[in-house]
Amino acid sequence: METAEMMRVPGARLYYEVRGSGPVLLISQSGEGDAGRSRDMVDHLAAAYTVVTYDRRGLSRSTLDDPAAGATVADHAGDVRRLLAEVADEPAFMLGCSFGAVLGLHLAIEHPEVLHMLIAHEPVAPRLLPGGLRVRQERELLELRDLYRREGLTATFAEVARVLGIDPVAQETEPDITRHPMDDRRKANFAFFVENDFAAVVEDTLEAGELAGSPVRIIPAVGRATPRTVFDHRCAVELAALLGVDAQEFPGGHNGNLTHPRAYAARVHDLLGG
Repeated sequence: METAEMMRVPGARLYYEVRGSGPVLLISQSGEGDAGRSRDMVDHLAAAYTVVTYDRRGLSRSTLDDPAAGATVADHAGDVRRLLAEVADEPAFMLGCSFGAVLGLHLAIEHPEVLHMLIAHEPVAPRLLPGGLRVRQERELLELRDLYRREGLTATFAEVARVLGIDPVAQETEPDITRHPMDDRRKANFAFFVENDFAAVVEDTLEAGELAGSPVRIIPAVGRATPRTVFDHRCAVELAALLGVDAQEFPGGHNGNLTHPRAYAARVHDLLGG
């Protein structure tokens, strides 16, 4: 069974989809990904979980009351909290990918009552990094935004892929995966992500040191194919060190949930105790 719903949140309308049965598993996507971005992976999770995916505010069908107002990380994290209150009667599982993982980290500190377990796959969270590296990565995010303003989509998309250690031409994938062409909706989502969310990450107030005291079980995760030199991998490694645990390896790279949906779903299921 699959349903599509809209809900009001402060300053926006939030679109979400619910599929499957069992414990609630909310997936918060990376980048410009919306509710349908990881459908292949959801296909392999819906038999064991009630899988919830959504359009982050500003993307696709989740519209802002005032588009000029943009969205902060706190706004996005508040949306996830309200969405979980809507769909779950008890603490839920959460898979956060990249930017989506940052939202889960906020909930683990500020509203741990809504989460049972969080898989944080390569969180784009500069505040996890040591001082000099943090400053460098924050500057890099703002430089990417400025590149988009100067040169547009094609140049920026390629540079974002490089920064995240993704080779969109040569990366390995499972057979018969769904392709996500850069259609008009995805272009608009990418524009919002770069223009709004890059600055939101830089301005974020995540108190990383408080994560070690959270009652939520946080599982830092890295992609097997992600180069060890890129900052998203380093963020996950620093998170693991902070928590005193090992980072768990997942199939594929930064977007392994898209390139290896079957194997990635199996890894999620294994780590969640399935």
